Amino acid sequence: MLKCFLNFTQRLNNTVGSKNKLKRFKENETFANVFQPGREELVVEDYKLKGKWNSTVFKNSNPLVLELGCGKGEYSVALAQKFPDKNFIGIDIKGARFWRGAKTALEDGIENVAFLRIQIELIEFAFEENEVDEIWITFPDPQIKYKRTKHRLTNSEFLKRYKKILKPDGYINLKTDSEFMHGYTLGLLQGEGHEIIYANHDVYKNEGSPEEVTAIQTFYEEQYLEQNKPITYIRFKIEGN
Repeated sequence: MLKCFLNFTQRLNNTVGSKNKLKRFKENETFANVFQPGREELVVEDYKLKGKWNSTVFKNSNPLVLELGCGKGEYSVALAQKFPDKNFIGIDIKGARFWRGAKTALEDGIENVAFLRIQIELIEFAFEENEVDEIWITFPDPQIKYKRTKHRLTNSEFLKRYKKILKPDGYINLKTDSEFMHGYTLGLLQGEGHEIIYANHDVYKNEGSPEEVTAIQTFYEEQYLEQNKPITYIRFKIEGN
């Protein structure tokens, strides 16, 4: 695992017990790498950064990569460190969680990662068509109960949203400890005719997964591995309209 990521985990462990969410929210407001548009700013108005993330925030034309439901932000930060020639945006509605990732990026001078506080349901209002090169979905809530299917981040409606903002050759990575989520997504992709580039139901026991899948581990992933839970992975493209 990346040495720099170990440093992140150590800092995360020092803050994980903190209950001072209000302090983190206030501090997020001062971070140059955190963006927190309101719903009206996204839906009613034309969001000022839509279509302009690279030119305005990162000031380059490198590939743009999103992590959806980024949690504490450690995967976004580690990806940014591993791939300095790409731009990364961690997205989550809970700003108190990604506070640690944003703060670590500022402390370590990592300029190719930012954080966006929005509901993922509104993602097409924050990004222009064909603006995004790649999407990561890491350890999402599988929303196992049937009535929660609409919140599952790989359901048909979410895939349509992602397709709007992805470039034609863009792809999505799903990494999860949930065998249910893995199986559900594979079945959906096959049923709808999407392209499955690679799939692995246990990335640490089976060879062939991309390096960034096994070289980077989230705080909770380490706990899953200690419980001998298999970590699954799918890389796919969305086909059709």
